[in-house]
Amino acid sequence: MKSGLIVIYKEAGFTSFDVVAKLRGILKTKKIGHTGTLDPSATGVLPVVIGKATKAINYMDDHDKTYVATLCFGKTTDTYDGDGKVLTESDVVVSTEEFSCCVESFRGKQKQIPPMYSAKKVNGKKLYELAREGIEIERKPEDIEIYRLDVLDFSFPNAKILVSCSKGTYIRSLIHDMGQALNCGAYMTSLERVKACGFSKEQSHTLLELQDIMDSGRIDEVIYSLDEMFPYPKCFCGKEADVFLENGNKVPLKFVTFDKDCEKNLTFYRTYHSDGRFAGLYKKEKDALKLEKFFLE
Repeated sequence: MKSGLIVIYKEAGFTSFDVVAKLRGILKTKKIGHTGTLDPSATGVLPVVIGKATKAINYMDDHDKTYVATLCFGKTTDTYDGDGKVLTESDVVVSTEEFSCCVESFRGKQKQIPPMYSAKKVNGKKLYELAREGIEIERKPEDIEIYRLDVLDFSFPNAKILVSCSKGTYIRSLIHDMGQALNCGAYMTSLERVKACGFSKEQSHTLLELQDIMDSGRIDEVIYSLDEMFPYPKCFCGKEADVFLENGNKVPLKFVTFDKDCEKNLTFYRTYHSDGRFAGLYKKEKDALKLEKFFLE
């Protein structure tokens, strides 16, 4: 079985750790990791890396994520979702126009306070562990960005929204904050991640489906190769560059050909050996490519 990425559709009731544990049994390998934790009650896209690809996790989790969430106005809970204890109730009615204006105000860059019921660590302890002990601590607002926020359905007191956002965004907190802005309170009733790390729901497989694929000997067909895991632009090295690539040294730009319009990009580059093999992720400097992560076999 080759190294690479499998897109799992996580079903409700499983933790992300549960998914990894079950995959170890299905794929009969121990070297597995996941990107972008999903709450047990949430469903959707969970990219899982296997084999040598586990080295790439830190370069994947920064990409945008897209969610479809449902919410209910009129109440707040301590967990910001339907699993929590109801804290407040309100009779305030929100109109379609008021909700649209509220949604508009939450697009773009902003600060967000992580919820107490989250896996975020403060002083070495996860917030939800403190919350379960009845302890609430002050949390620092984090920089996030909401790239897209659309109303898919609205029938007060219920609504459905689509959110594309940066890493570190809590959809439960977004919904809670919108409820506060509308002076009526709100909590999340369901959450589905439909895109993560550049992979969509349509590319995903449930654990049961994956077991069938494994049993039929087709597992390599659903594993994305190492270079397919990254959305970065490509560049190709001539034979003169091979010795630099093979030894992990800087590669002079004079030996490199970039994809069209690729040279303007300031992120990483998927860099290829002259024989077509994926060498790794490189960063562009003034006159050379500098190795960031090596994958050449």
